[in-house]
Amino acid sequence: MILITGATGHIGLAVIERLLQLIDPGHVAGLVRDEAKAAGLQARGVHIRVGDYRDPASLNRAMQGISKVLLVSGGGDDDGLQQHCNVVDAAKKAGVACLAYTSRALQNPATLVNQLMERHFQTEDYIRASGVPYVLFRNILYLDTMPQFVGPQVFERGIQLPAGQGRVAFALRQDMGEAIANVLADSRCDNRIFTFTGSTTYSFADVAAALSELSGKPVAYTPIEQSAFEARLQAQGLPEVAIRRITGFLTDIKNGQESTVSPELADVLGRPPTPLKEGLKAIFKL
Repeated sequence: MILITGATGHIGLAVIERLLQLIDPGHVAGLVRDEAKAAGLQARGVHIRVGDYRDPASLNRAMQGISKVLLVSGGGDDDGLQQHCNVVDAAKKAGVACLAYTSRALQNPATLVNQLMERHFQTEDYIRASGVPYVLFRNILYLDTMPQFVGPQVFERGIQLPAGQGRVAFALRQDMGEAIANVLADSRCDNRIFTFTGSTTYSFADVAAALSELSGKPVAYTPIEQSAFEARLQAQGLPEVAIRRITGFLTDIKNGQESTVSPELADVLGRPPTPLKEGLKAIFKL
C-alpha cells in the first residue's frame, strides 16, 4: 500500500492519477485533512486516511498497513519542519519500508536567500537520520506557478521582476507527478535521489517571448530593482514576511539557484518533459 500525503493538492493528485494507471487502486491510499474533498478519489477505489501533519496521533493511525509513503512538502508555516518530522516519525513507528519526499532542485542550499527553502534539506537530513529507506525527489520550480510570478495583467503590462537574467529549468507539475508515480510504483527503495528538471533553462525574457508568440500581444520582460518591486508589493498590502519570501525567491532565481538541468525527469518519463511554449499554452489557455 502506497500512501500519498496531501492527496487532494496539486502534486499529490497528479501522483495519484498516474499511480491509478500503473497499479490497482486498492494499493493506493491518500492522506487528507478533509475527507469530503477526497470523495472523488474514494469513488475510484483509493483508500482515504484522515490526518494532519500537526497531529501525530492521526498520522500514527494513517500509517497502519502502509508500506511506502510519499511525504509531499507542506506550505510556509513557521512549524513546517516539525510537521515534516511528525510524518517521518509516524512512518518509522509504523514500520513503513520506504519513505519518499518532494524536495527541491537548487544549486547551493548554503547560499539561499529564501531561507524557507532550507527546510527541504533539513527534512532530507531528518529522513536520512531516521534509518528508514528513502527516495528523495528534488524538483525544480513548477512551470504551473508562472501566473503567480507574472501577475494577472501580464498581457497588458508585461513582466517586471527583480530576477535579472536568471534562468530556470521549469517543468510542469503534471510531468513531475507522472515521474514520481513511476518511481513509487517500482519496488526498489535504495536511498536514491532523483533530480527532476526541464531539459533546458529559460529566463523571464524567454517566457515573455513565448507569451508574445502564443497570444499575439507584445509581452516584454523588464528586470527591475528589488526596492521598486518590494514597494509595489507593499502598496498591494502584502505582509512583510510574504514580501521577504517572494523577493528571496526571485533573488535566488537571479543568482542561478534554479538553473540545474538534469536528464532524470526525461529518463523516468520515457519522453522529453513538456517544453516551455507548450506548457505556457496550457497554463494560460492560449
